[in-house]
Amino acid sequence: MTHLTELQGKRVLVTGGSKGIGKDIALAFAKLGATVTITGRNETTLSAAVREMEKHSPECFSIAADMQNVSEVTKMVDEAVRLMNGLDVVVNNAGVNIPKPAMEVTEDDWDSIIDTNLKGSFFCTQRAGKYMIPKKKGKIINIVSQMAFVGYIKRAAYCSSKGGAVQLTKALAVEWAPYNINVNAVAPTFIETGFTANMFEDKDFHQDVLNRIPLGKLAQPSDVTGAVLFLASDMANFITGETIKVDGGWTAI
Repeated sequence: MTHLTELQGKRVLVTGGSKGIGKDIALAFAKLGATVTITGRNETTLSAAVREMEKHSPECFSIAADMQNVSEVTKMVDEAVRLMNGLDVVVNNAGVNIPKPAMEVTEDDWDSIIDTNLKGSFFCTQRAGKYMIPKKKGKIINIVSQMAFVGYIKRAAYCSSKGGAVQLTKALAVEWAPYNINVNAVAPTFIETGFTANMFEDKDFHQDVLNRIPLGKLAQPSDVTGAVLFLASDMANFITGETIKVDGGWTAI
């Protein structure tokens, strides 16, 4: 049996898919022959990512949408279904972090993080359920974080949002199991991307992170992508409500 070939022709929606982890995930699906729609807020980066994807799969699309706006999220899912003529896999990857000491977090900071990382993921998934429940088949994969399981400085709101997303994953997995919809999550540690580059200019912070990872290095986007492809594949058909930690052993200590 050749694994992952079943992903060819699957219709996949990846939020936050124009750069970083999301782009790597979207490209991997495209290379396997899936039809992929990516979303984000910047039309320029979205268009550039789609051009890369189209080198591997001719039917790839992008939709500009703000995950903090529920009406936009609803329209985004509907448009993705229209463009791809259906929906098989949703990867809720869009996320934001505003690292600040807890005493400095504003209401706007809190709302931005919770609305993107938790509220946006829920309403994206809820709308996807409209299409998946009737056909009794689908895969939902939430990109969460090891910060759902451990605390860390300057991340009170972020830890809260990702902890909530893990519980959301479990709740939906139980509720939608009768419809044969698998709901799982992937929890990465710090990933080496353009998004984190500025953070790691602080050498003390960089070293502290490495000290907490038994494998002694940062993860790459491809490390996360591998877990996502597994959960989207037939190999994971009997897995639901689970979170795969891609953290180099951080949470094992």
